[in-house]
Amino acid sequence: MLAVLAPGQGAQKPGMLTPWLDLPGAEPFFRWAGAIADADLLTLGTTGDAEAIRDTAVTQPLVVAMSLFVARELGGLPGPVAHTPQTGRDVVITGHSVGELTAAALAGVLSVEAAIALTAVRGRAMARACALTPTGMSAVLGGDPDELAAALERHGLVAANLNGGGQVVVAGPLEGLAALKAEPPARAKVLPLSVAGAFHTGYMTPAREELEGLVGGLRPADPSRLLLSNADGAAVGSGTAALSRLVTQVTSPVHFDACLATLRDLGVTAAIELPPAGALAGLAKREWKGSDIEVLALAGPGDLDRARALIDAARGRPEGEHQPDWRVVVSPVRGTVSPADVPEGTRLPAGTPLGRVRSRREEINVSAGYDGVLAEWLVQDGDLVDAGDPLARLYPEVPA
Repeated sequence: MLAVLAPGQGAQKPGMLTPWLDLPGAEPFFRWAGAIADADLLTLGTTGDAEAIRDTAVTQPLVVAMSLFVARELGGLPGPVAHTPQTGRDVVITGHSVGELTAAALAGVLSVEAAIALTAVRGRAMARACALTPTGMSAVLGGDPDELAAALERHGLVAANLNGGGQVVVAGPLEGLAALKAEPPARAKVLPLSVAGAFHTGYMTPAREELEGLVGGLRPADPSRLLLSNADGAAVGSGTAALSRLVTQVTSPVHFDACLATLRDLGVTAAIELPPAGALAGLAKREWKGSDIEVLALAGPGDLDRARALIDAARGRPEGEHQPDWRVVVSPVRGTVSPADVPEGTRLPAGTPLGRVRSRREEINVSAGYDGVLAEWLVQDGDLVDAGDPLARLYPEVPA
């Protein structure tokens, strides 16, 4: 099985589009994508400096458009054409953060046009949220997890991206990030990231609420390829669920470590990271150290032939099926949770009520989405939760 990895914001580099513009149709594609995103993606990707492409409002559609163009160039993945369930059953796709919109398009959930347009809306909304409070993000490499957790609590920070490969990205107020860098946990290295704010935290709530008001106009299709979610590394079963997760992930932590674990469990034999490539390939190599999984970062057009060979080798193999060891039930909205009186260890048929979450506007019931056993409650009555926060852990019921 072949894995396709779609990078997110932070992977961008000045001039990253330039080597790809020699490919047929490249310049018209990025002019077309820029018209959809209402941004000059072609200029930004060729002559924009580091500060220009740090702007969340334009960086996100630039990264997604670049990944989608190269995926189309590979031939084995869909471009801006009708996607059919008969293609791509031998590929598993996952993206990191905004890369999940790329992944959704490659899995047939969204059209390429819808993915770019939604990414542009997401980027602008997150840029506005970033402007409300000075926040940022830093990568933490190594160190003891318990010591890091204590340091984050001390400085008012949170773990926003659990990336695997020994990397955790933390987020919060700039003064807290500066304090963490000045006094890092033992054997940990803290690297400030060139991003505009604390993504995947409660600071992005205005952006998530803006997206919630828009996605009802989209009509997602069910994935026709195996599509893994950053929420828990599990496969997404429907287009509606995929779209819902694309919204809630704006304020929820990225569990890319769980995606990498699932890919290993699936028996992936090779992985291709779409451009702007390098970061996810590095994480995968560290997380899968000692395995024989080939990891290819598409750094330039010279890597396309090897990527096509990997796609040809995977084509025709049966699609893998993944039954995770456990799943989490997450809150659909921000609010106060009231768990149902269900003891841990109880067998739960699909649809069993698990409680409710009361937001400022409404009260939403939460239920089990599949047959399983309640392994652990992760909240107590009256806890304040954000959209996407885990409420309970279930073991899926495996048919005899």
